[in-house]
Amino acid sequence: MNNNYQKDHNYPSNQNTPSNQNYQSTQSIPSNRSNQSTHNPQNLFLPQHGHYRHLRVYHVAEALYDLTYLFCRRFLSAYKDRTVDQMVQAARSGKQNIAEGNQAAATSSETEIKLTNVAKASIEELLTDYEDYLRTRQLPQWDANHPRFAAMRNWAQSGDFLSSFAFKAPKMSDEEMANLAITLCHQIISMLTHLLKTMQQRFVTQGGIKERMYAARIGYRQTEVAEIDRLRQENLALRQRIAQLENYIKNQNTQSNQNPQNPQNPQNLQSTPSIPSNQSTPSNQSTPSNQSIPPSTPSPKP
Repeated sequence: MNNNYQKDHNYPSNQNTPSNQNYQSTQSIPSNRSNQSTHNPQNLFLPQHGHYRHLRVYHVAEALYDLTYLFCRRFLSAYKDRTVDQMVQAARSGKQNIAEGNQAAATSSETEIKLTNVAKASIEELLTDYEDYLRTRQLPQWDANHPRFAAMRNWAQSGDFLSSFAFKAPKMSDEEMANLAITLCHQIISMLTHLLKTMQQRFVTQGGIKERMYAARIGYRQTEVAEIDRLRQENLALRQRIAQLENYIKNQNTQSNQNPQNPQNPQNLQSTPSIPSNQSTPSNQSTPSNQSIPPSTPSPKP
């Protein structure tokens, strides 16, 4: 379309003309389809989870390992049996399996649950070792009726325990250290039991890695199909728009030829009646076409 045609007909590109007015009122064409992407963050099947170093249960298990190592070195170093190694390894197993299970949670809920349960079982084993130590040496195991039990439990649950136990533990007796270790074992077992329940609920509601992978793939394919259908509908709408604009231009050209308004048009000049250059005679003075005019006679001389 040239500029002269647009100037003469005053037709902007986005004008709501009668031919396309109904179309624009019922359907809109997206203008920025290039910004739309088929990649959906919800299709990611590896869940986001917190790091094990942000878990209190891991820090308490780490404190229990340090306490066990110190306890075995101070009070069991004289025994040349496997008790020392088993207690240290049980404390280490509890700490390490918490970390390993947390890191395996992204790809295997089964491995996460298994390793967390192994950590719990290791702490249970360590708990029996401390109880055996107190029983075989006829030392009291503190319970709720012991006068020092409430203070020790509150200290073990406080926020400053992790930063202060390393200074107080070397000054404790074997009875105090063993009862503190038993208290920490009960705390860790309680937290791991709650953590295992949370893992079970998450597995029931969200499924395992295979289910998430399948759901992510199916969701992506459905998004692709929906995007293809949208582009097809947009293409069809654009074709209809182009056809309507072509019909509008054709109708404008037809109306321009039937109802000319430009005086410079040659058709206007042909349809305008011609005006003679000589002065027109009055309507009541008409000379018959077959009447001859007599020649003038000379006037007689006197």
